[in-house]
Amino acid sequence: MDTNAMSTERREMTGAEMVVQALKDNGVEHIFGYPGGAVLPIYDAIFQQEAVRHILVRHEQGAGHAAEGYSRSTGKPGVMLVTSGPGATNAVTPLQDALMDSIPLVCITGQVPTTLIGSDAFQECDTVGITRPCTKHNWLVKDVNDLARILHEAFHVATTGRPGPVVVDIPKDVQFATGIYTPPPAQPSHQSYRPKLAGDPARIEAAVELLASAKRPILYTGGGVVNSGPEASQLLRELVALTDAPITSTLMGLGAYPASGENWLGMLGMHGTYEANHAMHGCDVMVCIGARFDDRITGRLNAFSPGSKKIHIDIDPSSINKNVRVDLPIIGDVAHVLEELVRVWKAKNKAIDAEALKSWWSQIDGWKARNSLGYKPSRDVIMPQYAVQRLYELTKGRDTYISTEVGQHQMWAAQFYGFEAPNRWLTSGGLGTMGYGLPATIGAQIAHPESLCICIAGDASVLMNMQEMSTAIQHGAPVKIFILNNQYMGMVRQWQQLLHGNRLSNSYTEALPDFVKLAEAYGGVGIRCQKPDELDDAINEMISVDAPVLFDCRVANLANCFPMIPSGKAHNEILLPDEATDEAVATAIDAKGKALV
Repeated sequence: MDTNAMSTERREMTGAEMVVQALKDNGVEHIFGYPGGAVLPIYDAIFQQEAVRHILVRHEQGAGHAAEGYSRSTGKPGVMLVTSGPGATNAVTPLQDALMDSIPLVCITGQVPTTLIGSDAFQECDTVGITRPCTKHNWLVKDVNDLARILHEAFHVATTGRPGPVVVDIPKDVQFATGIYTPPPAQPSHQSYRPKLAGDPARIEAAVELLASAKRPILYTGGGVVNSGPEASQLLRELVALTDAPITSTLMGLGAYPASGENWLGMLGMHGTYEANHAMHGCDVMVCIGARFDDRITGRLNAFSPGSKKIHIDIDPSSINKNVRVDLPIIGDVAHVLEELVRVWKAKNKAIDAEALKSWWSQIDGWKARNSLGYKPSRDVIMPQYAVQRLYELTKGRDTYISTEVGQHQMWAAQFYGFEAPNRWLTSGGLGTMGYGLPATIGAQIAHPESLCICIAGDASVLMNMQEMSTAIQHGAPVKIFILNNQYMGMVRQWQQLLHGNRLSNSYTEALPDFVKLAEAYGGVGIRCQKPDELDDAINEMISVDAPVLFDCRVANLANCFPMIPSGKAHNEILLPDEATDEAVATAIDAKGKALV
């Protein structure tokens, strides 16, 4: 049956047809998946329509990360479809990744027929039980007449409140069964799920008064600003302009405020800038907007921003006072709260004390003068920082989306690639998932076929899902994989050097593939560059190629990523490159060596 011709009125159809119709009715244009026996009825329904395009990946983990990249770059929910058993278990990593980074993801899984559930049938697993800890919510559909309602609920739960992943597990007999399809309600709602959008007016007024009284304010922003939509980013920029407060961000919040902005301090946290971390340590009023006080941001909790008054704006009540006790919590959607906060600030004609602010900025300028992102350039070897800088300079005027794998290259990308707008930065923050970047870039490229989509990768991390190069070739996605190849698991090696007596246990990769030949084997283009003076031409060649590219950028093997706050230390104990001798690091980390990677 041609589902393109289906009405959205109540009508009879099979469960498999309901899945496709629900995708259409919820605005889905692309779905990432891999077929198997327990989802063949759904794949048959997909075959008989053209409204929803299926992207065949090579591994279910790749499907999830591609859906994440699609979602992060568009603001829409990413959708994946996998079979039962190993198909579902292979989806666990991207589900947990999406949960920690608040990415809306709808995962549809096949299940063995209801009569076989619990019998250890072929490719059976307890999908609902396995995915319960790594989803916002999940469902096992036992009646075809519940299927449409549950699918619509799944999209609603995934995309509202604090976004996140959901799973709908559909037994094969339910896919074959015939029932009544109901279209999505005009005003989606759920009796037990009603996220609060508007902040408490009294608390917003109190926040305005507290911020206006500050002598050393700072705005600390996170991925929640990006997730709230483009309006939230615009309101954030307006708040910065009104207050003239310095602003920093977590890894996930990059782009919400432009990197070229006068008030930008750079990224915060373990590998953040000297000025951002010292400003957080020395502030007297902190406004945390859409962030969750992650351990990579706070460092040692009992030394985190001592003496400051803390305002926390977040849509997730469970994030309030979870890691850091705050003075003024405001529960609500970032865009809604910022809109009201800006309105009240203007209505009351508020301003932060000009002399105090001038003194604060003078202190910050002193920290900036340390040039914490400085590194020693070379004419002989490509420094990884230089590689990212040149990539940025040669692409910054283009319609570009940047993803990363996980490791040193990820931090260098965050430090040296400037983001001017939200949704352009795709990375695995909370879970730190190696193998994320390549499929995430494919997801972004599918969503934005005319854009330049680049994955800044490491030679070790990119191999985790290298098979997805085949997906890029099949679906005509001309992604660019810019590999900072140092022949090590760079971040692992760095910590082994600094914490474990330079005993490099299994962090050197002795059998790396020839990435140029590997690209050609997949049907793509391979480029290699080893000299700094040849780098610009090679990057321009990569950009000009209308095909998937593996760019093997040979960089200095033993370069370390600084600045660095050793685990368990305070922001003002940050180490700079010129201070980071092995002896200095050993002294900075507690004598018993209990620092965690």
